[in-house]
Amino acid sequence: MAKEEKANAKVAKAKDAKVKAKKKGPNRIVKYLRDLKSEIKKVVWPSRKQVLNNTGIVLAVMVIMGVFLACVDYGLSFLVELLLGIDL
Repeated sequence: MAKEEKANAKVAKAKDAKVKAKKKGPNRIVKYLRDLKSEIKKVVWPSRKQVLNNTGIVLAVMVIMGVFLACVDYGLSFLVELLLGIDL
């Protein structure tokens, strides 16, 4: 009889653990979303002027790098043509 009671107790504990695990999931998600909301409120968002300024800087650097790489490519291809004596 004692073995049956122990077995029943183990089954009951297992069921309780499953129920707790199911209940634990949504609470963790809700907590995560609340924490996310509070963190987003702390973010200092850039002004429109700052965004436009930074965008302009990025575009200018991209154009300068593009021109630089095009010049390097042209120069290296010119050197290869001279060394090999062929037209590419």
